Amino acid sequence: MTLSNGLLLIAILAFSSLAASIIKGQQSALAQSFIKITKDRDIVIDLGNGVKTNAQLTIPALGKGPYPGVLLIPGSGAVDMNETVAKNVKPFWQVTQYLTERGFVVLRYDKRGIGTDGRIINLNLWGNTTVNDLIHDAEKAFDVLIRQPEVDPKMISIIGHSEGAIIGPRVAIDNQMKVKNIVLMGAVAQDFLGLAQFQYIGLPIEYTT
Repeated sequence: MTLSNGLLLIAILAFSSLAASIIKGQQSALAQSFIKITKDRDIVIDLGNGVKTNAQLTIPALGKGPYPGVLLIPGSGAVDMNETVAKNVKPFWQVTQYLTERGFVVLRYDKRGIGTDGRIINLNLWGNTTVNDLIHDAEKAFDVLIRQPEVDPKMISIIGHSEGAIIGPRVAIDNQMKVKNIVLMGAVAQDFLGLAQFQYIGLPIEYTT
């Protein structure tokens, strides 16, 4: 009887130790899943002539910099830094998270006159924006990115989407010694006038026929 009680006690202690080990491992795994691997810093970019726009720098929270930098240049229309569509679809935010989780510092910015969720906050400013303004704004954002202490100035890439695929190469040409890579998403294959006519006239007509 004494022997049986001793074996039972050993079994209980062994099971308790195993259970404690499993629980501790689960808690450790749960804690690791909540480790923050990116961090954001809000920035206001001075575009000159009294014009400013909001931007956000997203930085790896783990590891040691300086990190390669990426500038995101948005597509056409009234879009914010996330290229928000219908409030829930934010492709530039997703691109930013993907890149930052892999060791890149990413800068994205609202187009001039545009606020959160693509709201036009300055109709006059937005309505009078030219292509040269967009190139100028992208170059201002580029200068901001390259000056950040977390960024390696010798490892700068530009990602331009749609209209940004037109603006991006211009920025790269003007900064040939500073741009390491350039990526064009949804690259434009025709001039602005032809593209605008297709998007706003030709394509809707095709959908109705």
